[in-house]
Amino acid sequence: MADIRQEAMAQGIVAQISGTTLWRWLSADALRPWQHRSWIFPRDPDFALKAGRILDLYARIWQGKPMQTSEFVICADEKTSIQARRRKQPTLPAAAGRPMRVEHEYFRQGAWTYLAAWDVHRAKLFGHCEKKSGIAPTDRLIAEVMRREPYKSAQRVFWIVDNCSAHRGHKAVERIRSRWPNALLVHTPVHASWINQIEIYFSIVQRKVLTPNDFSSLGHLEECLMDFQTHYQQTANSIPIPMDFHTERPLRSPRQTPTPSSRCRGVRKYVTVIPVYCTKLSMILPAHNGS
Repeated sequence: MADIRQEAMAQGIVAQISGTTLWRWLSADALRPWQHRSWIFPRDPDFALKAGRILDLYARIWQGKPMQTSEFVICADEKTSIQARRRKQPTLPAAAGRPMRVEHEYFRQGAWTYLAAWDVHRAKLFGHCEKKSGIAPTDRLIAEVMRREPYKSAQRVFWIVDNCSAHRGHKAVERIRSRWPNALLVHTPVHASWINQIEIYFSIVQRKVLTPNDFSSLGHLEECLMDFQTHYQQTANSIPIPMDFHTERPLRSPRQTPTPSSRCRGVRKYVTVIPVYCTKLSMILPAHNGS
């Protein structure tokens, strides 16, 4: 506030002003100059078509027709390079009036890639750790799911994935289809992997398991990830919640009007509402460091 006050007087906006008055002006205009929000515009030219197709799958619709009970939708991705860091001094648990204390310096214990798959409508979770990402680890994750019932004998299993090198393009679609004839890859728009619901789970893992990053070994990290995955699976429920995302609108003359794709239901001028099936934890798993 002192900096803003000095700048207002330096620019000649006012000769003198108190911090209280300046704060009242900012509050009245709902201005928060110290806050910012980072975001990215979709750059995929087929964004509306690709996003609409995934929204349809979340609503159990494919190519304009309701899906059968023997068809399933799975979101999958990998969380790469999860570092295991052993702190140089023991972490001190939280105490009355004092938060947990984590030593800043650490030893690197290695890294895992965590691959996970989420059944959107059945609230089922699958996953394991690999030394690195790639085509073979991705195929192992898909095989882990497709060898189980009801996916093994399902009519179709739709796999929603992003455009990373391990499962990008038509070659990946054909590779998976050749091994699992009832599996169909559906790609998110470029630079829009956040439409994939597995990212919701990864964000929870980041907050509940990986923060703070304090693991005695690489095995300890893997154990914590698998323990949380089991706990999450036992307590998760498939419930619909709304999610808003902004779509880029190209510059147009005043005479032009927007013509959003019919597949992107609920598209208004700038905001589309996505019916996302998230998870709800009935309890909080104690942190892995005992705090």
